[in-house]
Amino acid sequence: MLRYLPFLLVLALWIFAFIDCLNTPEEQVRGLPKVVWVIIILLFGEVLVGPVAWLVAGKVRQGAPGGSTPSEWHRNHRTEFVAPDDNPEFLKSLKEENKKDEALLKDWEADLRRREEELRRRERGNEGDKENKGNRESGDKE
Repeated sequence: MLRYLPFLLVLALWIFAFIDCLNTPEEQVRGLPKVVWVIIILLFGEVLVGPVAWLVAGKVRQGAPGGSTPSEWHRNHRTEFVAPDDNPEFLKSLKEENKKDEALLKDWEADLRRREEELRRRERGNEGDKENKGNRESGDKE
């Protein structure tokens, strides 16, 4: 298995350089036209000259946005851990959620009261209808 490793590494570098060259915009290609770089990568890929030449001299490499690498940013911007109960933003968000929940609960309670009143009115109306119906039936029998 280890005897195939050098071949696989060369193949991986060859494929990476080829795809990188194809995906690079024409204005970021240095020295030669993009088509020539593709030919160089394909012709000299087995001996690593083509892919290494592309990676070293063929593409314009850009610095990180903002002029610093992510590791520099992390070194310069250390944040300390703050427990949730000491974090004022977190506590504020809890209060806002609590207010929303209370408003929702009040709406549900009002809706429940309205439905209960509606049911009571229906029951009263049905009881009145039954009494009227009973009076009519007893009046009919006489």
